[in-house]
Amino acid sequence: MTKKVCLVIGAGGGIGANIARKFAVEGYYSCLARRTDQEGLNKWIKNIEAEGGEASGFLINAIEEGAIEKLIKDIEEGIGPIDTLVYNLGAQTGMKLLDQTSLKEFEWGWKMATQGLFRVAKEICPIMANRGVGSLLVTSATAAVRGNKTQHSHAAAMGGRRMLCQSLNDEFGPQGIHVAHIVIDGAVDAPDTLGKMLGPDMYQKMRETRGMEHDGLILPEKVAETYFHLANQHRSTWTHEIDIRSFSDMAWWNTDSSFTRD
Repeated sequence: MTKKVCLVIGAGGGIGANIARKFAVEGYYSCLARRTDQEGLNKWIKNIEAEGGEASGFLINAIEEGAIEKLIKDIEEGIGPIDTLVYNLGAQTGMKLLDQTSLKEFEWGWKMATQGLFRVAKEICPIMANRGVGSLLVTSATAAVRGNKTQHSHAAAMGGRRMLCQSLNDEFGPQGIHVAHIVIDGAVDAPDTLGKMLGPDMYQKMRETRGMEHDGLILPEKVAETYFHLANQHRSTWTHEIDIRSFSDMAWWNTDSSFTRD
């Protein structure tokens, strides 16, 4: 019997790779796609296999013309039917005011957040619709629902991602495809995202003061449990948008641009 395939586009060492691991240990065949770091990718695959799961890794540049489309085709033809596709590519260009944001950065954010998802949907949604089943789970951010003065590129890109998810759901939900928009509304304890943004020293300090046993940073392995639940919801009770944050964080609608309460 062919295993269900979970494809994670944006399988970095935080949320993405942990989602792939969760699906693999639950019996899926996981495909991890990321832009760089073959060594890190191999490490995650070995860890998954050590836990009894099955996985493959792919290095792709999602912006490159045809790369996403070829990846999906190759997996469908060579590994098996993609039951769940997780679009986890970030589009953060940094905290910048308008005069600090270049046209190139703005365009890059749109390509990663919105155009990339559009290309994924153009390829996978007809395939899933033909089967009458499938899940497209899209990682998003606070910027999708609230802009601020340093998020011109990110907010525009993620807001577009959110609206695209709603449009895809309206078209393909009745055809059996579950489209879910997941707002990560807080800081994630991940070295390749928060760690890179803060630098190693500040990142470690934040982990010691807010993370680890304090549970004040979002844990990627716990986020993965939510994604697995979404992919396996009964269609009579599908969740189409959900926001995730630590218990100590204020919600996006009740706070300023800082991460937590003072």
